[in-house]
Amino acid sequence: MKPYKIAEIGLGRTFQNIRLFKDLTVLDNVLIAMREVEKASFLANILRLPKFYQTEQNLKEKAAELLAIFQLEDKMETLARNLPYGEQRRLEIVRALATQPKILFLDEPAAGMNPQETAELTDLIYRIQKEFRITIILIEHDMNLVMDVCERIYVLEYGQVIAEGTPDEIKGNARVIEAYLGGEI
Repeated sequence: MKPYKIAEIGLGRTFQNIRLFKDLTVLDNVLIAMREVEKASFLANILRLPKFYQTEQNLKEKAAELLAIFQLEDKMETLARNLPYGEQRRLEIVRALATQPKILFLDEPAAGMNPQETAELTDLIYRIQKEFRITIILIEHDMNLVMDVCERIYVLEYGQVIAEGTPDEIKGNARVIEAYLGGEI
């Protein structure tokens, strides 16, 4: 499926390797994601009718609100390439949320993060769950992060589900311990 079709059905995602438009500003990265959320008619766009300018203003206001939630409002005119790594990760999440998904897939969001950034990410995921009230599917190897934020966990080994349950159930699962720690309980 084309990305805009995926967004239309309510799926948003981030990538393991950050995929921002690095030569665009923070604001433009978010605005690109919002184009399908609200748009003026083809005619209003071509002729630059008042509806075009009103739509542009509405999108900028919504983008600024999202960026403020994630403490990026002061970086709106910064090129994405000039953000520190942790802020690039946050921007990627903001961009995914800008599509107004029903389900948000976060693929290895803690990859390359230091412990402080991972702790901030943990708080950020809690905040997304609370404020946006959407389902988050987290694909992650940082078990502390997984155990902290997930209500239900599925553990895979070579593409096969070997365990599912709550964090407490997974912590004590012999098959998981054997697969990931290389030993028995």
